[in-house]
Amino acid sequence: MNPSASGWITKFGSIIQDNTDFYKDFRALYGGLKKTGFVYGINTKIPRFINPEHTLSEDESAKINLLTALYFTFTLESNQTEFESFLNKIFAFYKDLQVNQESFWGKLLSGNTTAAQLEKLINSRVYLEDNLISKTFNSIITNSLLFVDVLLFKRYLHEPETIRNHAHRLEYIAINITYHALNSKEKNQNDERLGQLFASSLTFIDSSKEKFDGSYREKILANKSPWENKYFLDMACLTVWEDQSLEYQESEFIFGIGKDLGFTEKQIGRSLEEITSFFDKNVEIIPFLKDKNLAVQFYDGMSKVVNKLILRNSKRLQKELSESKELVFLISKSASKDLTAEERKKVQNQLIDIFKSIPSLAIFMLPGGAVLLPIFIKLIPKLLPSSFDDNRIEK
Repeated sequence: MNPSASGWITKFGSIIQDNTDFYKDFRALYGGLKKTGFVYGINTKIPRFINPEHTLSEDESAKINLLTALYFTFTLESNQTEFESFLNKIFAFYKDLQVNQESFWGKLLSGNTTAAQLEKLINSRVYLEDNLISKTFNSIITNSLLFVDVLLFKRYLHEPETIRNHAHRLEYIAINITYHALNSKEKNQNDERLGQLFASSLTFIDSSKEKFDGSYREKILANKSPWENKYFLDMACLTVWEDQSLEYQESEFIFGIGKDLGFTEKQIGRSLEEITSFFDKNVEIIPFLKDKNLAVQFYDGMSKVVNKLILRNSKRLQKELSESKELVFLISKSASKDLTAEERKKVQNQLIDIFKSIPSLAIFMLPGGAVLLPIFIKLIPKLLPSSFDDNRIEK
């Protein structure tokens, strides 16, 4: 399954048919999504019943985790497993939620099926910035508050009325808890990045117009949903534990907010243990913890983009390369010795000709795209035989 190609939701539907009982209840679903990082807004894994065709980027993992969370919420709350019913319900949910209503719903009209339209909708929810430059220079590009969608959908299945107002309420509480959690500690650069990520992930409120005066506690005390409160507690734990330590002031805040949310000290301690375990296992791959200069960010970002494009187009590239024996010879030669200026120019020109025949590799055609050629040449040995249509369903 390839979440960056069309048809991936239909492919997901074919996979889920044999795994409709993967999560026995919402507690198991929440625990599983926490282990993947989805609850924390940091997608490091996907459910193990899905075997991706390629190594997934964080945004692709976020898509799979979001769809998984929404589907199993639907099955657990409605006792239905039929995938088409789920698609219709989730599509109605997002429409009633009025997500990106002004700019987005008109674009959906080009989709032929509910699944095709939902693919566009999920893209709009996952990406904070949907352009190549921002994805290159920003190591985090995914919405960190996607689990709010799951909580809203859970409510929508029983109480569809005023769902937009409830969405505003959840985001208001979440951003206030994050803000006050950050203020309970001595801030560092990672804290600033985390705060900016949460703020940029808001959909239903404008953080610049909200009050952070502590009045949010009234909404917390009045909120009776145990899973919404569990999520708020985990968000608070994530915010204060980012530096992998818990000072007295932070501890006082966490146990205070946890008590307001209706949890015991043991339950609060368990949430802290879980976030500690998550950081211990994933500290090396959590994007906002990587302090890199702009040049390194650019190279790493472009490497990920180019790697994805090459792997996704491996079959086409193999065909094109097989028809250009001289190019293959020169690339092979470059692995053991330096090419002459004339040979390097020949490689560049022939590669550009190949990229012209593969639209998704148009990135190489942009001004300055030639700087990506070393990355491309480095990744060529990874080309392996594979089906170009990653989301084809075997009959």
